[in-house]
Amino acid sequence: MNNDATPQEKTSIQVIERMVSLLDVLARHHDPVSLKQLAQETSLHPSTAHRILNDLVATRFVDRAEAGYYQLGMRLLELGNIVKSRLDVREVALEFMRTLHRQTNQTVNLSVRQGDEIVYIDRAYSERSGMQVVRAIGGRAPLHLTSTGKLFLSVDEPRAIRAYATRTGLAGHNKNSITDLNKLERELSEVRSKGIARDNEELELGVRCMAAGIYDDSGKLIAGLSISAPADRLQEDWLANLTETARQISLSLGHQPKEAS
Repeated sequence: MNNDATPQEKTSIQVIERMVSLLDVLARHHDPVSLKQLAQETSLHPSTAHRILNDLVATRFVDRAEAGYYQLGMRLLELGNIVKSRLDVREVALEFMRTLHRQTNQTVNLSVRQGDEIVYIDRAYSERSGMQVVRAIGGRAPLHLTSTGKLFLSVDEPRAIRAYATRTGLAGHNKNSITDLNKLERELSEVRSKGIARDNEELELGVRCMAAGIYDDSGKLIAGLSISAPADRLQEDWLANLTETARQISLSLGHQPKEAS
């Protein structure tokens, strides 16, 4: 606490700290918590805890489940949704993408899914990357021909993948394109197991890509981060930087990865 604060300011800060400590305890419990337990876990006198809880109930930050029992209130959900709505994946990702570009000196793409295609929504690149950008921002490409597209297909149900194949005919762009459903399904199985996807000159001859997923706070795949490079320059060493960058962007969007058991 700031020692230069006035007595009134110190009192206000202390009240805020006590409110936060009560909210933190409620957040740790799935079921409603008794006043007695809240007082014990926050080291507050029961009368102090009760007074602060009454204020939190009045402002809907806390709900009174039953007499003497409390749980987090809907106002927190409302505020959380406002924060979530302001988190734009493009804005969050851009600085991370620039850092990854500096690490690899190759084109870094941010893409999202729209229907049966991916759409490139941002890019970090320079003329020194040695490769012309083959898809402009706003450009589209089929899911099955791109690394990010394969990420999105890999989280679909088998029935949805077969429906995609029927709709699109798995049309190819060149001799390297995957146009066979069985081969695509095998590759998607590998994507699921490894958590990354590749495009080995399947969209554009001479260009290879690797992609990792970006996830939101609900664990949903919302975007793909990929590195594009001339086919003979793509380095496996970049994979660690790519996956870590995608992880950092996901964390910034509120994603909480499941701990390994």
